[in-house]
Amino acid sequence: MATIIKSYEPTFWDKLYIPALVKGLMVTIKHFFRRKVTVQYPDEHHIPPQGYRGLHRLNKFPEGRIKCVACEMCSAACPADCIHIIPGPSPWDEGKERYPVRFDIDLLRCIFCGFCEMACPEEAIELTEIYDFSDYTREDLIIDKDGLLEVYELTKDQNYYSRKNDSQEPQT
Repeated sequence: MATIIKSYEPTFWDKLYIPALVKGLMVTIKHFFRRKVTVQYPDEHHIPPQGYRGLHRLNKFPEGRIKCVACEMCSAACPADCIHIIPGPSPWDEGKERYPVRFDIDLLRCIFCGFCEMACPEEAIELTEIYDFSDYTREDLIIDKDGLLEVYELTKDQNYYSRKNDSQEPQT
């Protein structure tokens, strides 16, 4: 046999919404006196945690040669198919026999999963801590080999944002 459930009939105070209004004001007052957690960007930069996957870079050996041997393992591992490499013979006598003549990453297609970094047998490609890159055109968000090497120069000390914050502090 079916049970009949009577629907809720609001009381006079429920119709005035005063209890709900008081509860909402209490939540607002509780949060009003807490410590603020807003980062004043661009004056302050959030320093990402260890292991954050941001903008890519191509690593170099201490003598300045590119570590990449153009094996195209990173391109094969990429689920977004955003890495394009054109290999060529190495201009150096010693070392590996191939190097990338062209190395492009389409940052608009990239999902920053880190598969390229894991697939690289030479540890040539790496994801850095840089998260604030933007541009006005789609073509400018395709980073080439020179751009990847420039990112290496900016992040080789692993303190990109702390260095930026230190340089923006007022001098007294």
